Amino acid sequence: MEKFPAITRDWAFGGADGRGVRVCVVDSGVDGTHPLIGRLEKSAAVVPDDQGRWNVQEGVHEDLAGHGTACAGVIRSVAPGVSLSSVRVLTHGKNGTGQALLAGLSWAIDQGFDIVNLSLSTTVPAVADELRDLADRAYFRRTLLVASAHNMPVLSYPWTFSSVLSVACHNEDDPMTYYYNAGPPVDFFARGVRVKVPWAGGTERLNTGNSFAAPHIAGIAALVLSKHKWLTPFQLKSVLFMTANNVAAEGPDDTVVTPAAQGGAGEHEPHA
Repeated sequence: MEKFPAITRDWAFGGADGRGVRVCVVDSGVDGTHPLIGRLEKSAAVVPDDQGRWNVQEGVHEDLAGHGTACAGVIRSVAPGVSLSSVRVLTHGKNGTGQALLAGLSWAIDQGFDIVNLSLSTTVPAVADELRDLADRAYFRRTLLVASAHNMPVLSYPWTFSSVLSVACHNEDDPMTYYYNAGPPVDFFARGVRVKVPWAGGTERLNTGNSFAAPHIAGIAALVLSKHKWLTPFQLKSVLFMTANNVAAEGPDDTVVTPAAQGGAGEHEPHA
């Protein structure tokens, strides 16, 4: 049996651009006409029918809040070669329902995307079990779910599920600087303070929050997958651990990184 290679940053993602990796943003929609985004592979929106059931309609849909375009832009900036898709589950004001989130995430999993970015969460306990089942389904189908931690110290989902890779933000400027966190439930910390992001309508703005840390990790994960397509979500998370800035240089330690967004710094939390 071939010896497993040393896990270094160069081995993990050196020279990669994300080509061949399919990433879906579950959010407020993505503006595929924005010059910093480019063409979307697939676009869909979750809409209610006359009976109040939530259904997924495929086709071009506008970004109703700008938030999804921002997250997609971060992913594109880190991994410019990825294939981006979008499913809209949030409306104006970055609000949504737990049922819309379930429908949108289920659709994304069924499309077989390699990575799904969820810069949102829900505090509704009634949908927690079904959302956990979806997260587990994604895990066993080799789809990595990357979710932002809530900006406030409240219990929410899906970032607290063990099958999901959870992310909060630090205040450093390098998009490739990320830290493993030894104190759960947050797995990693990535850039998320005063991040220049594309916004709906072809504009740009500076944003802060865990929402913008998650797509940094999603983008880095895409770089890794573009070189090592055989990695499962568990293995991919392990590679990210081994290449984190506080692990790769000196070996793992028990340092708990202080989150920049502790106590709710950052913008209004996208909520389903």
